[in-house]
Amino acid sequence: MALQEEIDKTRQEIRTDNYSMSIGELISLYEKNEIDIHPDFQRYFRWSQHQKSTFIESILLGIPIPAIFVNQREDGIWDVIDGLQRLSTIYEFVGLLKPESTDEETSFVKLQETHYLPSLKDKKWNDPNDPDNSLNSTQRLLIKRAKITVNIIEKESDQMIKYELFQRLNTGGSIATHQEVRNCILLMLNKDLYHLMRSLADRPSFKNCIALSDRLYEQQYDMELILRFILLFDRTEENLKQLGGDVSEFLTARMREEALKNGLDYSHIEEAFDVTFNLLDQTIGDDSFKRYRKEDEKFLGGFLLSAYEVVALGIGYHYKHPLPPDQILQQIKMIWSDSTYKKWSGAGVNAARRLPYLIPLGRKGFSP
Repeated sequence: MALQEEIDKTRQEIRTDNYSMSIGELISLYEKNEIDIHPDFQRYFRWSQHQKSTFIESILLGIPIPAIFVNQREDGIWDVIDGLQRLSTIYEFVGLLKPESTDEETSFVKLQETHYLPSLKDKKWNDPNDPDNSLNSTQRLLIKRAKITVNIIEKESDQMIKYELFQRLNTGGSIATHQEVRNCILLMLNKDLYHLMRSLADRPSFKNCIALSDRLYEQQYDMELILRFILLFDRTEENLKQLGGDVSEFLTARMREEALKNGLDYSHIEEAFDVTFNLLDQTIGDDSFKRYRKEDEKFLGGFLLSAYEVVALGIGYHYKHPLPPDQILQQIKMIWSDSTYKKWSGAGVNAARRLPYLIPLGRKGFSP
């Protein structure tokens, strides 16, 4: 297909509109449940109190607010694709942001001192019990009358457009990692698959074996490891050779494909996962994916992804007939002196190049 034909075809699949709305109107939409900022996404809502305060400062000073993007659902409700942080800050500041669970109370923001408006310190929207630290009616009107451009992806558009747009707008932004963006896409596409992944990530045996740092947990790296297991443990070796150049793009694309399939039975995935990590936890625990030094007969350092790709995916592939624990431990130790592992697990070897070698290595090594 010629370039212009591709352009014309895809443009026809995207129906958009945009207009300017006041913050007061966006507040009203939220009160009427006519806009959905996805409460599930709030775990990835990372703006600090300082960021929230400077955003409110910008509104009061009349600095233009970047546009937000929404998708219009079949029921007419708007799903927020980009603008979660801005809208959540507004709704939280005015005391409307709905808590994630019924046990939580609606939060109220006290602003911090900012560069141009140091007197914003401790200011609230409107607290009858603390009028001196509340915005006055004029200041509240300044905020409610401020305008934001709303770009609308209309319901007639191709169903994948909003997920593509969400990924492009949020990767590298306030949502910091590719996996956090994947989590949000998955919540929009297939909550059952998301909840399965979350359930697997919360298994004590898995957590014991991967022994990640707090920083990696915050970045949802445990969920990326789950996704890698689901998508790769039983993938054919021929398909492994077709990963392409970017494993991150592969994970996102294959996850979306899986999420769009209806009526999938995930029981074999859960069984393979539980067999793998229960065995590892019983056998070697938090040394499962650490470097083994034969000279000292010790496992050293932290989690290594290349070891995970060999060990977890190798055991998982044979989950119906796993090796006994003593043989698993012996095989893990042998991996570190294997020439194929040494060649393809070193620095400078990207994932797309190493996986077609390391995954078969694990399958062969842990074969019954």
